[in-house]
Amino acid sequence: MGPKVLLVDDSGVMRKIIMRALNAINVSDIIEAADGELALAAFNAGAFDLVLTDWNMPNMSGLDLLKAIRATGSKVPVILITTESEKERVLEAIQAGANNYLVKPFDQDQLLDKLQRYIAVGA
Repeated sequence: MGPKVLLVDDSGVMRKIIMRALNAINVSDIIEAADGELALAAFNAGAFDLVLTDWNMPNMSGLDLLKAIRATGSKVPVILITTESEKERVLEAIQAGANNYLVKPFDQDQLLDKLQRYIAVGA
């Protein structure tokens, strides 16, 4: 069985794009959430190998989700996906416990490069 991924983005289109990229590298155990609150409930209800989350979302941001996950003591890898590329934002994410950062727009190779550091992936 492959890695279990929690995919969080308020854009259904972006979730589909990322899911397609994950499926292409044989990652198929994916739970989707449309915002941080739903994602935190899913996270608390199941064991995940990786969390991919958008930064800017309604109800609970990806950064707040990251902080909530770290507050549980979990060391699960969290990659923030965002259009924000300013150095201060990157530092804020890293200080909050993000394992990595992916700036939109990105391609499948960039996503694969980030993922293979944390989970076993194969084409």
